[in-house]
Amino acid sequence: MKFRTTALGALLALAGLSGTVSAQDPVATVVEGCAVEIETYCSQVSTGEGRMLACFYAHEDKLSGQCQYALYTASAQLDAAVSALNYVASQCENDIMNLCANVEMGEGRILDCLAANEEAVSAECTTAIGEVFE
Repeated sequence: MKFRTTALGALLALAGLSGTVSAQDPVATVVEGCAVEIETYCSQVSTGEGRMLACFYAHEDKLSGQCQYALYTASAQLDAAVSALNYVASQCENDIMNLCANVEMGEGRILDCLAANEEAVSAECTTAIGEVFE
């Protein structure tokens, strides 16, 4: 199975989001599904900045079906997470701009800001957050 550049890019960019939006953890999916490949081909690779995925890419002709499927599944999990985050962002855009404009993005700070301003957050935003994060 050939890796798709978009799937690799999504995994590279969003691996830090794992577990944030969904109970499905793309990183855990890959670690479990590709345990043999990680040990065999990538055990000396430092994690972070896409190095592990680059190792998988370098050895793509040797990946087991299980590992290929895990990478595919992780890509689908990330796609679902991005869709969910886009939904929340679109429903909460005005609230974020009005209530949290000075909050640094990342590590759940925007969500924390919205929670701290719960009384002022719109019904649409509250509903979206409830659907995605709870």
